[in-house]
Order: sequence, then structure tokens, then C-alpha cells
Amino acid sequence: MNALLSVSDKTGLIELAQALVACGVNLISTGGSAKSLRDHGIEVKEVSELTHFPEMLDGRVKTLHPVVHAGLLAKGEDALHMQTIKDHGIERIDILVVNLYPFEQTVAKPNCSLEDAIEQIDIGGPAMVRSAAKNWKDVAVLTDPSQYEAFLSEFTPNKTISQKTHFALSVAAFNRIAQYDAAIGNYLSSFTEDSSKALFPNQLNQCFVKVQDLRYGENPHQEAAFYREVNPQSGTLVSSTQLQGKELSYNNIADADAAWECVKSFDAPACVIVKHANPCGVATAEDVFHAYQKAFKTDPTSAFGGIIALNREVGEDLARQLMNQFMEVLMAPSYTPAALQVLSTKPNVRVLQIQIDPLVLKSGDLDGVGRNRWDFKRIGSGLLLQTSDHLPLSEGQLKVVTKVAPTPEQMRDLLFAWRVATYVKSNAIVFCSGGMTLGVGAGQMSRLDSAKIASIKAQEAGLSLVGSVVASDAFFPFRDGLDVVIASGAKAVIQPGGSMRDAEVIAAADEQGVAMVMTSVRHFRH
Repeated sequence: MNALLSVSDKTGLIELAQALVACGVNLISTGGSAKSLRDHGIEVKEVSELTHFPEMLDGRVKTLHPVVHAGLLAKGEDALHMQTIKDHGIERIDILVVNLYPFEQTVAKPNCSLEDAIEQIDIGGPAMVRSAAKNWKDVAVLTDPSQYEAFLSEFTPNKTISQKTHFALSVAAFNRIAQYDAAIGNYLSSFTEDSSKALFPNQLNQCFVKVQDLRYGENPHQEAAFYREVNPQSGTLVSSTQLQGKELSYNNIADADAAWECVKSFDAPACVIVKHANPCGVATAEDVFHAYQKAFKTDPTSAFGGIIALNREVGEDLARQLMNQFMEVLMAPSYTPAALQVLSTKPNVRVLQIQIDPLVLKSGDLDGVGRNRWDFKRIGSGLLLQTSDHLPLSEGQLKVVTKVAPTPEQMRDLLFAWRVATYVKSNAIVFCSGGMTLGVGAGQMSRLDSAKIASIKAQEAGLSLVGSVVASDAFFPFRDGLDVVIASGAKAVIQPGGSMRDAEVIAAADEQGVAMVMTSVRHFRH
């Protein structure tokens, strides 16, 4: 039995080779891999000894040879195949261990040149992997060090693996080649005629891995599945661990992502409650216990059956408080053992833990953790692609346009309200005060209607809007929307500006002694 080992990432290589040798497997290898094996006293035959042809062109050509590929492609059940390789003195290769040149890691470096990238495009490796994966019934192909342990646990006792494992390894191999080729295509497609790099490639090749099938989609008649990126970022929903509860549904996942993206944008301890993809309660406080209490007050009715996200550890007291509310999903970076014991009394609640770097948590600088580079929106036979709407705003970037300027307290609330509005479906109007939302108007065709709804929601919750601040995700096209929020009690407003009627809107604010700041940035969210 023969194994050919040719790897760029040598993690676990020596242990794998030693185990194969102990099982009586003959080792064949190339350049650097062969040297590593010999340095550890492992006997290995060079590929050039099989092909009777030296490695050449700085290692660009070493395994592209009929002796190698016939050894991989010969079907054991085909008598003619077996006779043919015998006649040519070719031995079968039963195990192929290959991982590819680090193209993805190379192009991720900020100073990577085109020449550097080209040299990291593997040719012989993918060719061998494809040959072995095609002949999956006879060849076991390993393309990642993470596969070694499971492979050896099955192979070592009887020097064989099941056809099920053979096939699974083949599928993984073809998927790895697809990912590799996609990365190369995306990189090279980004170059323009003047050799500069465009942000968006001419052809976009994306690979996603299925996490699970879902019971159904947005509605019961729709089928659905949940996928993640091949290399997901930490601190994102797809990197979460479900500690208890029922299986997540399509809507659970969509709403949970909206809640998590919002809550991790706050540096202070924060709570976000989401219902139907919109924050219905958001607050910051000295700790997440009080942040939850404030967020819940915004809209107790909508919070029923909602998604709750917290950006600090959940302790026992907060867990007991949460048990008084019906919720679908709870998310946090961590939970104390006592908190998990309390939460377990409601086993249907889906409890997710999303790890965030402890140093980041300690610093409180959560803004920007695990952000997507791009956002996608599917249309008929096409795709809209844009960079993510992540643009932190500081006080120094705001322009006071009214005679009255916001107080320091109002300015803090305005920045808080603006951040919340980023995650509310357009048209968005958000009333805030004291680091908490008071009323949220979302997803209306008219900004005026959103303003009215936000005011009504606050009234229904028994919250006073007197002295509050308001954020509008886009400009007020007329003064009527502004008049509504002022009549409700708002004393300061943050909005992008840019309307033909900005002067009219500013004048309306001045008439009533209200402060207004403009951001010159809008946050549509459709």
C-alpha cells in the first residue's frame, strides 16, 4: 500500500506519516515534505524516483506525470486498468495527502504583489487531488490536517476505511478545490485594465458551507437551509454555540443576527430586543442587568416572543429576570453556571453563546467585531453587492445647524439614537433618552407615519417623550415629520440632512427652540 504526501501546511504531517508507516504503508513524497519526513527519521521515496524525472522549474513541475496520475486514477475493479499500469511498471497510490499552496493567506496580506500571488497558485496539487477524488472508491484523499485524526482512528485497526468515508473525503476534496479556484478567480478578476485593483471583482465566486437544514423558511411552505462562510469570523452568529433549546428556525436566525449585529456595536453594557428584524428595545447601562430592564420598558408588548442579545456575561440575577419574559432566543458572550441552571428551567428557550475575544470585552471596544465585508441582496437572476453599512460616527463629525446646540447629555443620547437607527428598517424614527429607546417607528412608506408610530409606541408603553431626542435614518423631506416629533416632546434631533427643504426643516426647529445636528450620512435599511 502506497501513500503520497505533498503538503504546504505541515501541521500533523509527522504524526500521520509515523502512523502510516506503523501500518506498513510505503511513503512517497516531494521536496519540502520529503525533507521534513527524513529529518524525523522517516523513510520516504521521492516522487522523482518513481517518475525518473527530476523536479524542475523551481518546483513548478514535479507531480505532473503519468506515473503519478495513473497510480491515482487506475480503478481497482477494472482488469484492463490493472493490467495497463502493470505493463508500464506503475504502482497504485492508495492514499493521497495534499494541502495546497497558501494562496488565500498570501493575497490577504496588504503588501501582496501580483507576482507573489501568481507564485502561490498550486498546479500539481489540485491536479492530484482531482485525480484521487475522482477515483474515490480506491483512493483516500486528505486535503486538510483536521482530517488526519479521524482518518487514522478508522484506518489504523484494519488498514482500510469504509466507502462512506472514501466518498466523504472525495466530496471534501472537490469542495476544497472549488474554494481554492474561487479565491484565485476573485483575486485575478479584481484587476482593472490599468493594473489597479477594483473593490468588486468582474466575476464573483462565493463558497458557503451548510450548517444545517431548517424545518422551513420564512413561511411553512418554503424550504430552507442555513449556510456559513468557509472561514467565518469569530464574534458572528454563525460562530455561536447553542447551549440549550429547540432547533433554530429561519426567522430565529434572521432576527438573532439583527439583534447581535446591533448589540455588539455598543461599547457600554447593552441589551437589544428584536422582533421581526427590528429593534423594539435598546439600552445601555452600568451593567447588562439594568440595560435589559431599560430595553424591556421601551415596548413590553413587542418584546413578547422576541430575540434578546446582550454584550456582556449573563449572571444569575439577570437570568431570573429574563425568565419572566417569553423569548425565542437569548444571546450573550458567556453565562455563569448559575445563570445556565436558571435558564434550563425553560428548556425550549434557545440559548446561544457567541465568543468574543476576552481582551476586546475587557477593553469595551466591541464596535467592528466580526463585521461582514460585503452585504448581499438577491434579485431575479442576479445579486446586489455592497460594502457593509458600518460607519461609526463621533461628535466631532456632527454639524449643529440650529440656533440651539445640544447639551452634552443630549449629544450622548443623539449618538446613541443614531446608532440604533442604523439597525431599524427604513423609514426609521427612534426616540431616546438616558441611554434607552423610548419609541421606535420602523419600515413605513412615509417618514411621517414612522414618526407617528414611534410616538404612539412610547405612549402605549407609558413612557414620556418630553425632553427626548430623535434620530431619523434619512432626511426629513418636509417639516411635517419634524413637527410630529417635536409635538411629542423631542428637544434635539439628529438626521443626515441633504433635502431640498433643509432650510425649511431647520427653520421649523428654530421656531420651537429645538437643537438639530446633521450627519451628512444616511442609514437606509431595506
